[in-house]
Amino acid sequence: MRAGVDAVSARRVIARAFVDPAIADVLTSRPLHVVAAGKAAAAMAAAFASISRLAIRQALAVGTHTHADLPPQVEWIEASHPYPDARSEAAGNRAIAVAQGVHSGEALVILLSGGASALMASPVDGLSLADKIETTRLMMRSGADIHSLNTVRRHLSKVKGGRLAAACIGTTVTLAISDVVGDDLHAIGSGPGVPDATTWADAAAALERFGGAAHSAGVREMTRRGLDGALADTPKDGHPSMARALARVIGSRVDAMEGARVAAVNRGYRVIVMPEAITGEARHVAADWLHSVQNAIGPSPSKVCAISSGETTVTVTGGGSGGRNLEFALALAESLQSMPRETAVASVGTDGIDGSSGVAGGIVDRTTMTRAFEAGLAQPSHYFAANDSLAFFAPLDDVVRLGRTDTNVGDLQVLLID
Repeated sequence: MRAGVDAVSARRVIARAFVDPAIADVLTSRPLHVVAAGKAAAAMAAAFASISRLAIRQALAVGTHTHADLPPQVEWIEASHPYPDARSEAAGNRAIAVAQGVHSGEALVILLSGGASALMASPVDGLSLADKIETTRLMMRSGADIHSLNTVRRHLSKVKGGRLAAACIGTTVTLAISDVVGDDLHAIGSGPGVPDATTWADAAAALERFGGAAHSAGVREMTRRGLDGALADTPKDGHPSMARALARVIGSRVDAMEGARVAAVNRGYRVIVMPEAITGEARHVAADWLHSVQNAIGPSPSKVCAISSGETTVTVTGGGSGGRNLEFALALAESLQSMPRETAVASVGTDGIDGSSGVAGGIVDRTTMTRAFEAGLAQPSHYFAANDSLAFFAPLDDVVRLGRTDTNVGDLQVLLID
């Protein structure tokens, strides 16, 4: 697990970016202006600033927490997540100012990680941040999918959907740590440095479907102006600013799995990497996951490691403490009792934070249910009903504590059979 997380650390992914000749040429041949945004912003900015051969003119980092190695010349703004606040709006405006300060022979470097959408959230002129926040909440309460949410967010923002790149007359280079299954650069941080294929018509349709007339007059007026052509759409492919833009995912769940794979091989395991992303309701997909892993392993006399990744979900109906990784592991506890060989499974959030639990995730093995019975714990169904999976794992000391990792590529699962 630790090797997987280390493989997507800010230090490693920034170094990986320079392997790409096109990226390395831009970064080492001209003055740079840097905007880092997301949960890994401070760590990414620190790693980038530590490369002595780069000519960095100015740098801004916007995140939830700073980093011990962040140099004083990097301007730091701590903003709000998961919902933006006045600091987030100030950060978005400051990012636009940095972009506007880039000359034609220079480059804007956007270092992106999960959480950037909320942390750098400046609404279009004429719309209040309160209206924008309420729009997001109303859409979420109405069951909006992430595509619809991002479509609206981009159109109501001065930063998202390629608009940060459009504010810059130089070259734009986006380097992203992906917390999105599929590594869609348009979805990571709502794509401030890449073209947006959605339109004002798409945004209007999403608003009508999720919230309808309940949306504020300000949001409805902005949408009407967009549909009438009075308010510019987000930049598309072919826009001059997009012709000057490069974008790469430099850290993803695939890299985390590779880091874990190498560590397992070094420990003498036969390793199976499951390429398909693990998604869906955590407590329900766990059994199918275990079945798939067992089929992939087959009969094997050797010790085996299976590795997977993705991002599951939890429908919260109770008031307990827990998270998707703890629920995923808990859903396997009873099944592992009958395993013929010593077996352990762990599932963690690579950011070190699993839901409301305060830990990264949990471990289960063949002895989990026996130890739970001896400790006087209830059956797993009791903890699922209250979304209180931490209360099951904590007394057994089977939680995984990674601390703050300064990265996030979703979840990582590891099964060991010895």
